Amino acid sequence: PAHDQRDFEFARKYGLEVRVVIQPEGEELDGATMEQAYDGPGVMVNSGPFNGTAVTEEKGRKNPGISAVIDWLEEQGIGREAINYRLRDWLISRQRYWGAPIPIIYCKKCGTVPVPEEDLPVILPDDVEFMPTGESPLKFHEGFRYTTCPQCGGKAERETDTMDTFMCSSWYQYRYLSPHYDKGPFDPREASYWLPVDQYTGGIEHATMHLLYTRFFTKAMRDCGVFEGVERMDPEHQPESMFDEPMTRLYNQGIILGEDREKMSKSRGNVVDPDDLVATYGADAVRAYLMFAFKWDQGGPWDSQGINGVVRFLNDVWALVTEPLQSPEGEAPAEDVRALRRKVHQTILRVTTDIEEFGFNTAIAALMELKNTMQRYRTTPVARTEAWDEAVRTLLLLLAPFTPHIAEELWARIGGEYSIHQQPWPVADEEIAAEEMITIVVQVNGKVRDRITVPAGTDEETVKARALASEKVQAHLDGKSPRKVIYVPGRLVNIVV
Repeated sequence: PAHDQRDFEFARKYGLEVRVVIQPEGEELDGATMEQAYDGPGVMVNSGPFNGTAVTEEKGRKNPGISAVIDWLEEQGIGREAINYRLRDWLISRQRYWGAPIPIIYCKKCGTVPVPEEDLPVILPDDVEFMPTGESPLKFHEGFRYTTCPQCGGKAERETDTMDTFMCSSWYQYRYLSPHYDKGPFDPREASYWLPVDQYTGGIEHATMHLLYTRFFTKAMRDCGVFEGVERMDPEHQPESMFDEPMTRLYNQGIILGEDREKMSKSRGNVVDPDDLVATYGADAVRAYLMFAFKWDQGGPWDSQGINGVVRFLNDVWALVTEPLQSPEGEAPAEDVRALRRKVHQTILRVTTDIEEFGFNTAIAALMELKNTMQRYRTTPVARTEAWDEAVRTLLLLLAPFTPHIAEELWARIGGEYSIHQQPWPVADEEIAAEEMITIVVQVNGKVRDRITVPAGTDEETVKARALASEKVQAHLDGKSPRKVIYVPGRLVNIVV
């Protein structure tokens, strides 16, 4: 009762003892004087072998207190860990036209009769009238509603409700493999090649509905033997986990809110019309801004002014590629050529990794950095080198997934083979991408006191010596000898005195 408000109120009402079993840090609760339940973190007390065990706000096994109790119950043989799904019966009938017909016939003589298997599937009529009656349009379609009983041949009526559309969307990924296959829900040969789904993405609002249903369908189909005959063709997947889950990886996307930070809705008047944006800025700019402005899994409030930054970026890219070069003749400094190539190959690494991890915002940020670097070299002899041509091609290839139309147009203008979307993805050379010089942060007792620049690959002892020799560091040592010097390779030195 001390740690659940409803139980606490019940105990107070009926005079039951309130025994504290979790004490918060820095306080000592007394069950006799508590005015409300305490449900926060703390340390277990009055709990026998669990006294002193930490209790956090985490759920399940992530909470040390819960984990310890589960382990003890299992060791004693008096309990076991189980997941309690809050499942309820699923009412699947809907008074709609759109949906899979329910294959049931009602006969006054025979009662409820299923449509014979040879008569499946039941096909919806395509000449129904949609009227605001609150009932299924199929109920008013005599040709569909009235039929004959498959058992006695007498007059009968079809079920006019249709199934919840989740009944179809829960397993659509299987039917998509072979939509015209008539010997089962899917062709086993296609399933062997394609399934399970490698990457699945959608809105977080589906977590307790569609995603639950699709997992249920997959497990039910597995248990019913529907997947028999499907053999794994991809050696990267383990056969035993073939159809335990419908997808290998799930990544939910966030929700884009209105400028008032509320969910977009017509009633609030905060809906942003994408057609208006496309008409004003173009499809590529809108597409790129949507990916740049928000982390994929978080979303956030729409900012009508923010898109202007993306428009400027795309205009700069256009000018970079199409405007005549005005760089002077002469040999480009080798150091500048190396610097440009380094940035190009660093960008390939960043964008490739970010796309695979759905980090589209940081991928576009990396392309903006590359564009800025190219702008600096465009008026120098570097712009007349092969390194410049490589940079232009790479910029467009990396930009193509984000702004497909602009990238295609610019690719054609530089004489690229049609289509840019059919070209190999750029591959980075890590040696070219490696920095020649790196900056090391130097701390004294955890506080930043200096930054030193050293050649990449400098050994640990040399870096430590450079850090200790720094005048700024010496000023904070006060003549004391360091107790410890910690080096995090390529990043920082922390001197402990």
